[in-house]
Amino acid sequence: MTTDRFGRNIHYLRISLTDHCNLRCLYCMPEDMTFRPKAELMQDDELFYLVRLFAELGFDKIRLTGGEPTVRANVVNIVRTIAETPGIKKLTMTTNGVLLSKLAAPLKEAGLQRVNISLDTLDAARFKKLTRWGSFEQVWAGIEAAEQAGLTPVKINAVVVRGYNEGDVADLARLTVEHDWQVRFIEMMPFGGTTDLQKTNVVTTAEIITRIENVTGVLEQPNGAVMDGEARIYKIPGARGEIGFISSVTLPFCAGCTRARLTADGKLRLCLLREKEVDILTPLRAGASREELREMIVDGIWNKPWGHGLAKGEIATNRVMSEIGG
Repeated sequence: MTTDRFGRNIHYLRISLTDHCNLRCLYCMPEDMTFRPKAELMQDDELFYLVRLFAELGFDKIRLTGGEPTVRANVVNIVRTIAETPGIKKLTMTTNGVLLSKLAAPLKEAGLQRVNISLDTLDAARFKKLTRWGSFEQVWAGIEAAEQAGLTPVKINAVVVRGYNEGDVADLARLTVEHDWQVRFIEMMPFGGTTDLQKTNVVTTAEIITRIENVTGVLEQPNGAVMDGEARIYKIPGARGEIGFISSVTLPFCAGCTRARLTADGKLRLCLLREKEVDILTPLRAGASREELREMIVDGIWNKPWGHGLAKGEIATNRVMSEIGG
């Protein structure tokens, strides 16, 4: 078990397989984004070595992220190898869904258990505007393929951006009436290179709930204020699925945080919204021993911050979202 100085058991690792992406979502990165050379990113053997090391330290849950993880070469074999790693009990992925119509079944067969798929609107024109390059039809086909392959329960991630898709939240929420999905609304978080947009166009959870309830009626909270990871769970009365709210800005969930992130270039990032990182890849390539790497990870986790500093105006600007992973 790996704990931090606040007594939290940190056992959930989000691994970015690449900083590359086949979309250019306006709240995530600039359209002319320059990505790192592949040689600077973790190679397959380095990734597998570190996964085994984290597993030995008690990390049992892994989510694969990006950029866009499905554009990583050998992604199916990467999933299979991680799924077969002793100690790993849960393996999921966050994806934009563009390539899932082809990859959902192979990923499921390789050992992937579930997917979170990003979908910020059901309107094809607004989808194109938000993602710059995206096709709503491709993503919807990916969602259907994921469900058919058994990558369930499907979770839909929607970042709400004022002036772009705040009027779409009720339609997204109503997907849960007929589908056994969890639609999750995420407050936009300010960091990286798109900070001005992220600060001025945030839509709070309270406003999102009001917009949904104006259409659906009052939402239920099954089992009280139950949490699913970082999401507070609500439900439209009689719906098959659930609605989740991830309120990193207005209702932080730092006390229950169990996660750390490993960036595609091998940095252990201890909080999404803090700049502090521990370089693991450079010592690995320099010949650091297994025990030395273990100590770096354990020390890094011990010094994980309590939470972000948004309330104090502290914003991490050393990376954009695609360089960290969701």
